[in-house]
Amino acid sequence: MRSITIVLKDIFRLVTDTTKEALIHQDLFIAGNNVEKIVPTGTLPYPADCRVIDCSKHVVMPGMVNTHHHFYQTLTRNHPEVQNVELFDWLTHLYDVWKYVDEEAIYYSSLLAMSELAKTGCTLTTDHHYLYPRGFKGDLMGIQFEAAKRLGMRFSPTRGSMSLSKKDGGLPPDSVVQTLDEILLDSERVINTYHDPKRGSMSKIVLAPCSPFSVTKELMKETSKLARTHKVAIHTHLAETRDENDFCISMYGKRPLELMQECDMIGSDVFFAHGIHFNDSELDLLAQTHTHIAHCPSSNMRLGSGICRVKEMLERGINVGIAVDGSASNDSSDMLGEVRNALLLQRVEKGANALNVSQALTMATIGGAKLLQFEELGKLEQGWIADIAIYDVHTLGYAGALSDPVAALLFCGYDHQAEYSIINGEVVVDKKEVRGVNQEELISKINSISERLLKKAQRKESL
Repeated sequence: MRSITIVLKDIFRLVTDTTKEALIHQDLFIAGNNVEKIVPTGTLPYPADCRVIDCSKHVVMPGMVNTHHHFYQTLTRNHPEVQNVELFDWLTHLYDVWKYVDEEAIYYSSLLAMSELAKTGCTLTTDHHYLYPRGFKGDLMGIQFEAAKRLGMRFSPTRGSMSLSKKDGGLPPDSVVQTLDEILLDSERVINTYHDPKRGSMSKIVLAPCSPFSVTKELMKETSKLARTHKVAIHTHLAETRDENDFCISMYGKRPLELMQECDMIGSDVFFAHGIHFNDSELDLLAQTHTHIAHCPSSNMRLGSGICRVKEMLERGINVGIAVDGSASNDSSDMLGEVRNALLLQRVEKGANALNVSQALTMATIGGAKLLQFEELGKLEQGWIADIAIYDVHTLGYAGALSDPVAALLFCGYDHQAEYSIINGEVVVDKKEVRGVNQEELISKINSISERLLKKAQRKESL
């Protein structure tokens, strides 16, 4: 057996595969970044020089995957002006705040979002950053990777883009869009600099035109070509609201998914955020083309956008991941809470058996890993990568629920924090504390930056 670095001892319930029954009283041995061995407790001795974590009161499961987010939006959470509006009005107002985002804002908002995610059991996340204000200095994606490295987060961000401003019929202001050439040139640079396709990669790149109402058709087509040249995934928002359907029919004479077909943005290397307003034939097409969906239940409720047809998607074999979405439309980065909402929201329209715990957790683990092209993640079996979430279920919130401790994580509880999160074989969250991050300093910094951005926008409005 290779040199053991961590042993998870006497696990109360071990989820090796979210489609199978949990194991009881097991020891899980980690060597480097891999699950080395799983055996009944006490079968093998614990090496003297490894860390032993007592998991006798814990549910241990594969780390979860967040498939859509906007980190910078942590700076405008709960903004009074947009607490009760739908997507287009929400965007139009907040663009006038976001256009002041700078290097400091990107670094600390990224650190905050990833800290929240890690603290709630997420071990791999993407981020859809499409906002590139004029005057922004430095390497935006490099700044995000710096934050991810400090935290120890496995990170697969998208190089987002916007090229269709208000003057051309889109939603964003002129000051945050780029030209097609600027976008494609920097997209290629980002891939060449940060994309690592190897097994167990800590950094992969996705290319992501923002949405049909903020980019040109030409940009979508050229981005698809570039992504496939470099064998990276493709992403965009799609079918999120009825307004979007109306926009696409008015501007392009076709519904959003038909537009994606025309731009070659469909297939097994493509994932769409939201996907609420697909009809039956469009769901069939998604299934036939093996296109993925990043489901954002909290955001969809918050903005009144609708309910994604997850039950029908799963019945057709469409791969669905779960996403917290932007922290100004959720307004948190609570990964376990998001899975709970995914479980419950389907039941509103489709009945109490619309989605079960196994399906919800599968979307949050294996489904998300497949969507982001990390197929070595999502299970805790020998040889799989050691990305692990560990929850203490011997607490008040779970008392009386231990007839099914795994399901209790979604049906019960008020504290969604993981006791430990392990990423790539390293403890990143240790006894509910994020290693490498001073929480009080981060809170103070975020509040200060948020106040500064809002004041800038308010001064501009008053002129």
